[in-house]
Amino acid sequence: MQRLRLPKLSRLHISRRSSFLISLIALLLLLVAQDYLEASMTRHMLLQFPLLAAVGFGMTFSLSTRWVERINSWNRYGMSGLFITALLLALLMIPRLLDMALNDWRIEVGKYAALLFCGAALALSWRSAGLLLQGFFLGNVLPMMAVVGYLFESSPVRVCNAYLLDDQALLGQALVWIAAVVAIVWLTRLVQLMMLREEAALIRQDE
Repeated sequence: MQRLRLPKLSRLHISRRSSFLISLIALLLLLVAQDYLEASMTRHMLLQFPLLAAVGFGMTFSLSTRWVERINSWNRYGMSGLFITALLLALLMIPRLLDMALNDWRIEVGKYAALLFCGAALALSWRSAGLLLQGFFLGNVLPMMAVVGYLFESSPVRVCNAYLLDDQALLGQALVWIAAVVAIVWLTRLVQLMMLREEAALIRQDE
């Protein structure tokens, strides 16, 4: 009697399925924790936002090579992905949108979709963008984040009706610091890469 043999799955296929399942579980956990995360303005923007983007980032590992090639044909050098991401982040930093997301499920769903897209777009665009486009993207997003943070911190009134003034000020300080730290880290990395390229060029000249 012949034994029934199951078809062998490639490691890549299993990895894609695992990535999708992990991302789906993470998304479900975020939905479960939604009330807790959105109870604080700081947790809303500094925990829920990046965690949703991270889920979107992880979902890209479940894409097939064919899908990645299709996306890359539309997203040459990561320009389209980074442009739309910067635009969505600008919209998501509008205080009124936070209030609306708490009261309107359609805005909430749109917020989730936008942040998942941002994470996926960064995953598919960042490396192919190169230093110039990366710098252009960060040069737009980080100053915007710092300005929003300063407004949150210095405003004498609540910009979001659902959150306390102290929480708003704390979020503002955090946004300014995060923007500064990310800028310093990226500039440090940029200087290191430029020095490595210069050293490589000198070595080739000596040869």
